[in-house]
Amino acid sequence: MNEASSTIDPIPMLDINAENRPLHADILAAIEEVCRTGRFVAGPSCTEFEQQMATLCQAKFAIGCASGSDALLLALMALDLQPGDEVIVPSFTFFATASAVWRLGATPVFVDIDPATFCLDPTKIENNISDYTKAIIPVHLFGQCCDMDAIGELAREYGLPVIEDAAQSIGASFQNKAAGSIGDIGCFSFYPTKNLGGFGDGGMMTANDDEMAKRLRLLANHGMAPRYYHAEVGINSRLDTIQATVLKTKLAHLDCWTHTRADNAARYRKMFAASTIGDAIELPFEDSRGKHVWNQFTIRIKNGLRDVVRQQLTDARIGSEIYYPVPLHRQECFATLDYDPDSLPETEAASAEVLSLPIYPALTAKQQERIVGTLEYIIASHRRPKSKAA
Repeated sequence: MNEASSTIDPIPMLDINAENRPLHADILAAIEEVCRTGRFVAGPSCTEFEQQMATLCQAKFAIGCASGSDALLLALMALDLQPGDEVIVPSFTFFATASAVWRLGATPVFVDIDPATFCLDPTKIENNISDYTKAIIPVHLFGQCCDMDAIGELAREYGLPVIEDAAQSIGASFQNKAAGSIGDIGCFSFYPTKNLGGFGDGGMMTANDDEMAKRLRLLANHGMAPRYYHAEVGINSRLDTIQATVLKTKLAHLDCWTHTRADNAARYRKMFAASTIGDAIELPFEDSRGKHVWNQFTIRIKNGLRDVVRQQLTDARIGSEIYYPVPLHRQECFATLDYDPDSLPETEAASAEVLSLPIYPALTAKQQERIVGTLEYIIASHRRPKSKAA
């Protein structure tokens, strides 16, 4: 970092404190009430927040759990996933999507993505369905839903349940259907960096089937009902009252934050359209059939420049992130699956090109101008001069 850049205020990739600071007094008062009652597990805030989440997600039921990762695991347990079974998942996603499958002794079958949305490509699913396939997990990545019409049609044709990984897409929708209400089970994360983030880990599952919802709740509480009687083996995965209280307080502001993220995305588009680097980057695609909630604003940096561009942004004190630098089929822990390196070309290309820029609600237009201007300067400095005609 040069001396000049060290005097410039940093622009973080995420600014959780800026989001929480205006709500500080309300959150502390809500937590104090939990402390006063002493109901740290299964307090009234847990039920109230579940009801609010069910309404938001257009689902009949919402069941709290300890994390988004546990939500996926519990969903698969509720479907009685067994060793030797297969589950179709994208490789371009966070690790938890596939690890939940693996932990139950089943096999994640990695399917390529749509290069525009970065979501599971429905046209690639059918060739990967076998007699062992037990479920499909589409991931609503970066705040945008998958093509759930096409995926749902395939799922119905083959009799496969669909688990929506909506960890990054609370409030998103497809064809006016909310994320978490379209498949059989929806899975959400309240990790602090999510659009609705808690003060630690937390998760939620949504369902419209009474028996499924009952089983999800049973499995999340040791398989225990009534107390000390266990019909089956579950796990200990409950959303504690303090997390539910914090999330309930913040949920009232989610719609405003979502609108601000959308405004930031639109402003980026205008700024990049006015820049000179349109041929060197690719802006995010927004499917007109759905509502994008912009958990990330992810661009592609072309011509093999992604890593050097990111480093120079860091030198300029501008945060960014790569989601995801190593696709799951190339992770060491899945090496025994022995995937053909050419079988997921769009996944490989995305991992080499994507770069997510700051888009949190507190981001200012002036900060966005600096981000776009710095990117423009960096990319321009790497352009090769055009050769003169002979």
